[in-house]
Amino acid sequence: MTATDVGELGMVVNPDGPSVAARLLLATCRGVVRPILRVAPITRATIPIGAFAVDGLARLRPRPRGIDREQVTLSGFRMEIIRPSGAARALRHGAVLYMHGGGFAICGLETHRPIAAALARRTGLPVLNVDYRQLPGRSIVGSVHDCLTAYRWLLRHGADPARIVLAGDSAGGYLAFATALRAIESGLPGPAGLVGLSPLLDLDYAAKRAYVNVTRDPYIPLSALEAVVRIGAEADGALDPMLSPVNDVLAGLPPVLLIAAEDEVLRYDCELMSRRLTAAGVPNTLELWRGQVHAFMSIAPNLPEGRAALGHVARFVRTCLDRQEKARTA
Repeated sequence: MTATDVGELGMVVNPDGPSVAARLLLATCRGVVRPILRVAPITRATIPIGAFAVDGLARLRPRPRGIDREQVTLSGFRMEIIRPSGAARALRHGAVLYMHGGGFAICGLETHRPIAAALARRTGLPVLNVDYRQLPGRSIVGSVHDCLTAYRWLLRHGADPARIVLAGDSAGGYLAFATALRAIESGLPGPAGLVGLSPLLDLDYAAKRAYVNVTRDPYIPLSALEAVVRIGAEADGALDPMLSPVNDVLAGLPPVLLIAAEDEVLRYDCELMSRRLTAAGVPNTLELWRGQVHAFMSIAPNLPEGRAALGHVARFVRTCLDRQEKARTA
């Protein structure tokens, strides 16, 4: 994949346009998914129905090959450790803590096992896929608490924080950043790196109303974001701005990789976060992928662009771990 600079905010990847397979995914999202999301109400009553349907569809996909899985049960939720087949690397050698997307309401281990498996194969590291509790039974803050519990579990089981990278797509990207921030705030050692894949980083949906990609996004309507935030984060119709990672104290964060589709609405969040990370002195890279859809690498990790983007993530993970190793031996 080639890249073109687009100024301080990042680069456009694959400027010549998407693959045939990516074009088909784009057309499906525009013609089927977006119309459904625009008319289907997102409420406390309808969320379980949507979650059941998405999980059912996920089970129809072929299971990832070349991996071993280990189930972990925590207080109220579970995780799945995915390793490349035959790999016996202990957690102390490094790990990726992965938080799945789904608007804090749908998706889980089944839907995001393919991307977790792809990352395990590419990095050679265990990937912990966190099945955190979600809406409507759990608030967004409650989901963050579960992810922080998962991070604490990693530390208790011998994982070196200097060899842990937190990653997530969409709402999971929010959780990756929020978990790192809450860990540092709690006095825990921070991770070695952060990866946000089409991450939601600013819960203030009103701030996005004038953003050009609101009408360009292939499938996420702003009304869907608004509904999720109203259910999961607002109190008496008010949103605490400090719930958004972009508004937090960022100076203590490790290096960051942000990847988004060029025309998606959450490009807004990525650009805002990139600017604020840079102002805080945090190294960061923002990639904008042309002709792709929101969270394309988790929806279809085996598409050419999905494979390429996850290759970039794996390279970033290795760089973060190598940087920490060099710092120790210097």
